[in-house]
Amino acid sequence: MQFSPFSISRLPRISFGSGRLNEVPALAATYGRTALLVTGKQSFCATPRWQSFTQSLETKGVRWLHLTVSGEPSPTLVDDAVNRFRSEAVDVVVAIGGGSVLDAAKAIAGLLPHGNSVMDHLEGVGKNIPYRGPSTPFIAVPTTAGTGSEATKNSVLSISGRDGFKKSFRDECLVPEYAVIDPDLLASCPRELVAADGMDAFTQLLESYVSIKANPFIDALAWSGMTAVKEGLFAAWEGKEPEASLGRGAMAYAALLSGICLAQVGLGSVHGLASPLGAYFPIPHGVVCGTLVAAATETNIKAMQGREMKNPALAKYAKVGRLLTDQDGIDDATAYSALITTLSHWGERLELPRLHCYGIAEADFPWVVANSRGSSMLTNPIVLTDAEINAVLERRL
Repeated sequence: MQFSPFSISRLPRISFGSGRLNEVPALAATYGRTALLVTGKQSFCATPRWQSFTQSLETKGVRWLHLTVSGEPSPTLVDDAVNRFRSEAVDVVVAIGGGSVLDAAKAIAGLLPHGNSVMDHLEGVGKNIPYRGPSTPFIAVPTTAGTGSEATKNSVLSISGRDGFKKSFRDECLVPEYAVIDPDLLASCPRELVAADGMDAFTQLLESYVSIKANPFIDALAWSGMTAVKEGLFAAWEGKEPEASLGRGAMAYAALLSGICLAQVGLGSVHGLASPLGAYFPIPHGVVCGTLVAAATETNIKAMQGREMKNPALAKYAKVGRLLTDQDGIDDATAYSALITTLSHWGERLELPRLHCYGIAEADFPWVVANSRGSSMLTNPIVLTDAEINAVLERRL
């Protein structure tokens, strides 16, 4: 095999396994005496683990402060938190929650040493001032299995509505010091969240696998992650023990790998569309991914068949079709069809809503398409026309 040059940017130190949450107080104590805990309002604080966790911090001599994040984080939330906690001499930020919690904490950790607004650094809408660091040490503990934010350098912030946006504060200084992945924390996730997050993770793995920046290192991780989704998603979603416990482990692993992959090689058309859809409409990110991935995959394949028959992503799509259906001997055309059918079936079985359920109408499509060509669309395996992007939306309205 011939290997073209590639590079891998900074990753967190990773601790994975059942019960690994118990390691976090000791890790936090290595950074100093004051920790800022960032959580959701219910996902962790409403469980028995909260009291034992905070008591363990206190036993280690760590004073803790607390911030809750509800919904997708905004620049205002980040700026307010930095203003509130900057005088507290925070030594380490510990985020325990879903992707929104981790993204908010990541940005707060980055700005606590500096005190300026996140709008100074937010891509595309801010002042474009380079971020130089340093960041406050940051420990990420995901309680969902979707975004992979525990392994990335970007904090996604948004303002909802027609004048809104969904953009990233992005720098290698923001990569967590530690990503602590404890699959046991996923046990409290409702079924609809397991479904949406699982499809988010799979979409990130698939889009990284066929990205124009893909390399053998990331291919191996993406393949391993997609295999884990195939084996674990429905077990975790159905919630029947002991299979559910194994499924949660598989999905926690897949989500971690999806974050590593996207941070290295980018994503594709689904996430290109997810940015304006998520900014302008109240549609959860994982639902966008799950409801669009089959249509977007089919559109990519047809576009390459029509214009770029030698595109290496075609062979990769065929391999994934064989993986998901356990049909190693089928030809490429059959494998493409099997892939698209399988992804469509997954969306239906997981009961993922269509776009119209969130107030999206055909009249919105030109505007969504015009705002879809951000960084994710740039690494799609083929440049899609406006008509092709529009067709993806039409199929899922």
